[in-house]
Amino acid sequence: MTIDGDDIYGRTLPLAGPAMMQRLRDCRVMVAGVGGVGSWAVEALVRTGVGHITIVDNDTVAPTNINRQLPATTLTVGRPKVEVMAERMLAINPDLDIEARCDVYTPENADSYDLDRYDYILDAIDTLRCKAELIQRAAASRAVLFSSMGAARKVHSAAIATAAFDRVQGCPLARALRQRFRRQGTMPRRRFMCVYSPEVADHRTDPSLTAGTDAWSDTRASVNGTLCHTTAIFGFTLAGLVVEHIYDTTPQP
Repeated sequence: MTIDGDDIYGRTLPLAGPAMMQRLRDCRVMVAGVGGVGSWAVEALVRTGVGHITIVDNDTVAPTNINRQLPATTLTVGRPKVEVMAERMLAINPDLDIEARCDVYTPENADSYDLDRYDYILDAIDTLRCKAELIQRAAASRAVLFSSMGAARKVHSAAIATAAFDRVQGCPLARALRQRFRRQGTMPRRRFMCVYSPEVADHRTDPSLTAGTDAWSDTRASVNGTLCHTTAIFGFTLAGLVVEHIYDTTPQP
Protein backbone atom coordinates (compact mmCIF):
# COMPACT_ATOMS: atom_id res chain seq x y z
CA MET A 1 0.00 0.00 0.00
CA THR A 2 1.39 3.38 -1.03
CA ILE A 3 0.80 6.28 1.34
CA ASP A 4 1.92 9.75 0.36
CA GLY A 5 2.60 12.88 2.36
CA ASP A 6 -0.84 14.29 1.71
CA ASP A 7 -2.28 11.35 3.62
CA ILE A 8 0.31 11.37 6.41
CA TYR A 9 0.04 15.08 7.12
CA GLY A 10 -3.55 15.64 6.06
CA ARG A 11 -4.63 16.56 9.57
CA THR A 12 -1.62 18.85 10.10
CA LEU A 13 -2.17 20.95 6.99
CA PRO A 14 -5.48 22.62 7.99
CA LEU A 15 -3.89 24.04 11.14
CA ALA A 16 -0.39 24.71 9.84
CA GLY A 17 -1.21 25.93 6.33
CA PRO A 18 0.88 25.38 3.17
CA ALA A 19 3.64 27.84 4.06
CA MET A 20 4.33 26.26 7.44
CA MET A 21 4.18 22.76 5.96
CA GLN A 22 6.89 23.75 3.49
CA ARG A 23 9.02 25.17 6.30
CA LEU A 24 8.60 21.93 8.23
CA ARG A 25 9.69 19.90 5.20
CA ASP A 26 12.73 22.13 4.71
CA CYS A 27 13.61 22.33 8.40
CA ARG A 28 16.83 20.73 9.67
CA VAL A 29 16.86 19.64 13.29
CA MET A 30 19.55 17.96 15.37
CA VAL A 31 18.50 16.06 18.49
CA ALA A 32 21.35 15.15 20.85
CA GLY A 33 20.27 12.26 23.05
CA VAL A 34 17.37 9.94 22.17
CA GLY A 35 16.56 8.53 25.58
CA GLY A 36 13.57 9.23 27.78
CA VAL A 37 13.24 12.84 26.57
CA GLY A 38 14.88 13.04 23.14
CA SER A 39 13.18 9.99 21.65
CA TRP A 40 9.72 11.45 22.21
CA ALA A 41 10.84 14.80 20.82
CA VAL A 42 12.00 13.08 17.62
CA GLU A 43 8.70 11.22 17.32
CA ALA A 44 6.69 14.43 17.64
CA LEU A 45 8.84 16.32 15.13
CA VAL A 46 8.62 13.62 12.48
CA ARG A 47 4.88 13.16 12.96
CA THR A 48 4.45 16.93 12.60
CA GLY A 49 6.33 17.02 9.28
CA VAL A 50 9.97 17.95 9.90
CA GLY A 51 11.79 16.72 6.80
CA HIS A 52 15.45 16.56 7.87
CA ILE A 53 16.60 15.28 11.23
CA THR A 54 19.90 14.18 12.77
CA ILE A 55 19.79 12.02 15.88
CA VAL A 56 22.86 11.52 18.07
CA ASP A 57 23.26 8.88 20.77
CA ASN A 58 25.90 6.21 21.35
CA ASP A 59 23.87 4.05 23.71
CA THR A 60 22.21 0.68 23.14
CA VAL A 61 18.78 -0.28 24.41
CA ALA A 62 18.85 -1.73 27.92
CA PRO A 63 16.03 -3.46 29.82
CA THR A 64 15.91 -0.53 32.26
CA ASN A 65 15.05 1.79 29.34
CA ILE A 66 11.78 0.01 28.58
CA ASN A 67 9.77 1.90 31.21
CA ARG A 68 10.14 5.25 29.44
CA GLN A 69 12.15 5.33 26.18
CA LEU A 70 10.50 5.13 22.77
CA PRO A 71 13.03 2.80 21.08
CA ALA A 72 13.10 0.38 24.01
CA THR A 73 11.09 -2.84 23.88
CA THR A 74 11.86 -6.41 24.80
CA LEU A 75 12.62 -6.97 21.10
CA THR A 76 15.16 -4.16 20.74
CA VAL A 77 17.36 -4.73 23.81
CA GLY A 78 21.02 -4.59 22.80
CA ARG A 79 20.46 -2.63 19.57
CA PRO A 80 21.74 0.94 19.08
CA LYS A 81 19.02 3.39 20.00
CA VAL A 82 19.60 5.56 16.93
CA GLU A 83 19.24 2.52 14.66
CA VAL A 84 15.89 1.58 16.18
CA MET A 85 14.74 5.19 16.07
CA ALA A 86 15.72 5.61 12.41
CA GLU A 87 13.73 2.53 11.44
CA ARG A 88 10.67 3.76 13.29
CA MET A 89 10.88 7.28 11.88
CA LEU A 90 11.17 5.98 8.31
CA ALA A 91 8.13 3.81 8.96
CA ILE A 92 6.26 7.00 9.85
CA ASN A 93 7.59 9.01 6.89
CA PRO A 94 9.49 7.04 4.22
CA ASP A 95 10.60 10.32 2.60
CA LEU A 96 12.29 11.53 5.78
CA ASP A 97 15.95 12.54 5.49
CA ILE A 98 17.38 11.09 8.71
CA GLU A 99 21.00 10.86 9.79
CA ALA A 100 21.58 8.49 12.70
CA ARG A 101 24.92 9.07 14.43
CA CYS A 102 25.84 6.35 16.92
CA ASP A 103 27.99 8.78 18.79
CA VAL A 104 28.07 10.88 21.92
CA TYR A 105 28.57 14.63 21.60
CA THR A 106 31.64 15.54 23.69
CA PRO A 107 34.09 18.43 23.99
CA GLU A 108 36.63 16.17 22.30
CA ASN A 109 34.60 15.52 19.13
CA ALA A 110 32.54 18.72 19.03
CA ASP A 111 34.49 20.04 16.03
CA SER A 112 33.15 17.16 13.92
CA TYR A 113 29.64 18.62 14.21
CA ASP A 114 28.72 21.51 11.94
CA LEU A 115 25.99 23.06 14.05
CA ASP A 116 25.41 25.82 11.51
CA ARG A 117 23.82 23.16 9.26
CA TYR A 118 20.76 23.16 11.46
CA ASP A 119 17.80 25.43 11.98
CA TYR A 120 17.12 23.98 15.43
CA ILE A 121 19.19 22.04 17.95
CA LEU A 122 17.49 20.11 20.74
CA ASP A 123 19.66 19.25 23.71
CA ALA A 124 18.52 16.13 25.55
CA ILE A 125 21.95 15.19 26.88
CA ASP A 126 22.15 14.14 30.53
CA THR A 127 25.90 14.32 31.26
CA LEU A 128 27.06 17.67 32.52
CA ARG A 129 30.29 18.28 30.57
CA CYS A 130 28.80 17.17 27.24
CA LYS A 131 25.61 19.13 27.78
CA ALA A 132 27.55 22.27 28.70
CA GLU A 133 29.70 21.97 25.58
CA LEU A 134 26.70 21.59 23.27
CA ILE A 135 24.90 24.51 24.89
CA GLN A 136 27.92 26.80 24.51
CA ARG A 137 28.47 25.88 20.88
CA ALA A 138 24.82 25.79 19.87
CA ALA A 139 24.20 29.19 21.44
CA ALA A 140 27.02 30.53 19.27
CA SER A 141 25.68 28.95 16.07
CA ARG A 142 22.96 30.07 13.67
CA ALA A 143 20.59 27.43 15.02
CA VAL A 144 17.84 28.06 17.56
CA LEU A 145 18.66 26.07 20.69
CA PHE A 146 16.14 24.44 23.02
CA SER A 147 17.35 22.43 26.00
CA SER A 148 15.86 19.89 28.39
CA MET A 149 16.85 20.17 32.00
CA GLY A 150 16.63 17.20 34.40
CA ALA A 151 13.59 14.99 33.77
CA ALA A 152 14.22 12.32 36.43
CA ARG A 153 12.48 12.27 39.80
CA LYS A 154 9.38 13.99 38.44
CA VAL A 155 5.86 12.73 39.15
CA HIS A 156 3.48 15.64 38.64
CA SER A 157 3.13 16.61 35.02
CA ALA A 158 1.48 19.94 35.84
CA ALA A 159 4.80 21.15 37.28
CA ILE A 160 6.58 20.85 33.92
CA ALA A 161 7.18 24.28 32.41
CA THR A 162 9.34 26.30 30.03
CA ALA A 163 11.57 29.26 30.81
CA ALA A 164 14.72 30.96 29.61
CA PHE A 165 17.80 29.22 30.99
CA ASP A 166 18.65 32.05 33.38
CA ARG A 167 15.10 31.96 34.76
CA VAL A 168 14.90 28.20 35.44
CA GLN A 169 14.34 27.70 39.16
CA GLY A 170 14.45 24.60 41.35
CA CYS A 171 16.31 22.34 38.89
CA PRO A 172 19.62 20.85 40.13
CA LEU A 173 20.88 20.36 36.56
CA ALA A 174 20.25 23.97 35.58
CA ARG A 175 21.97 25.09 38.77
CA ALA A 176 25.00 22.88 38.07
CA LEU A 177 25.24 24.20 34.51
CA ARG A 178 25.12 27.83 35.62
CA GLN A 179 27.80 27.16 38.23
CA ARG A 180 29.97 25.52 35.61
CA PHE A 181 29.58 28.41 33.18
CA ARG A 182 30.41 30.92 35.91
CA ARG A 183 33.55 28.99 36.89
CA GLN A 184 34.63 28.96 33.25
CA GLY A 185 33.89 32.66 32.98
CA THR A 186 31.85 32.17 29.83
CA MET A 187 28.08 32.15 29.79
CA PRO A 188 26.22 31.01 26.63
CA ARG A 189 26.30 33.70 23.98
CA ARG A 190 22.53 33.81 23.50
CA ARG A 191 19.56 33.16 25.75
CA PHE A 192 17.69 29.93 25.06
CA MET A 193 14.52 28.29 26.26
CA CYS A 194 14.45 25.22 28.47
CA VAL A 195 11.96 22.58 29.56
CA TYR A 196 12.16 21.92 33.29
CA SER A 197 10.32 21.06 36.48
CA PRO A 198 11.14 22.29 39.98
CA GLU A 199 9.87 19.03 41.45
CA VAL A 200 12.42 16.67 43.02
CA ALA A 201 10.48 13.63 44.25
CA ASP A 202 11.84 11.30 46.91
CA HIS A 203 12.92 7.77 46.09
CA ARG A 204 10.43 5.69 48.06
CA THR A 205 12.34 2.39 47.97
CA ASP A 206 15.77 3.82 48.81
CA PRO A 207 15.53 7.05 50.81
CA SER A 208 19.33 7.32 50.92
CA LEU A 209 19.24 8.31 47.24
CA THR A 210 17.36 11.45 48.20
CA ALA A 211 20.53 12.87 49.75
CA GLY A 212 22.67 15.05 47.53
CA THR A 213 19.74 16.48 45.61
CA ASP A 214 21.87 19.32 44.25
CA ALA A 215 24.75 17.11 43.11
CA TRP A 216 25.27 16.42 39.42
CA SER A 217 28.04 14.26 38.04
CA ASP A 218 30.46 15.92 35.64
CA THR A 219 30.97 12.73 33.66
CA ARG A 220 27.79 10.68 33.84
CA ALA A 221 24.13 11.01 34.59
CA SER A 222 22.86 10.05 38.01
CA VAL A 223 20.86 6.83 38.36
CA ASN A 224 17.46 8.15 39.35
CA GLY A 225 13.88 6.99 39.27
CA THR A 226 11.94 8.05 36.19
CA LEU A 227 8.40 7.75 34.86
CA CYS A 228 7.28 7.57 31.25
CA HIS A 229 4.59 10.21 31.37
CA THR A 230 6.91 12.91 32.71
CA THR A 231 9.93 12.18 30.51
CA ALA A 232 7.65 11.98 27.47
CA ILE A 233 6.03 15.31 28.35
CA PHE A 234 9.50 16.83 28.57
CA GLY A 235 10.23 15.49 25.08
CA PHE A 236 6.91 16.56 23.57
CA THR A 237 7.31 20.01 25.11
CA LEU A 238 10.82 20.28 23.67
CA ALA A 239 9.45 19.41 20.21
CA GLY A 240 6.60 21.83 20.81
CA LEU A 241 9.05 24.70 21.20
CA VAL A 242 10.29 24.00 17.68
CA VAL A 243 6.81 23.68 16.18
CA GLU A 244 5.54 26.77 17.97
CA HIS A 245 8.54 28.80 16.82
CA ILE A 246 7.93 27.79 13.21
CA TYR A 247 4.21 28.50 13.55
CA ASP A 248 4.77 31.92 15.10
CA THR A 249 7.38 32.98 12.53
CA THR A 250 5.62 31.78 9.39
CA PRO A 251 3.91 34.66 7.53
CA GLN A 252 0.19 34.14 7.12
CA PRO A 253 -1.46 34.55 3.69
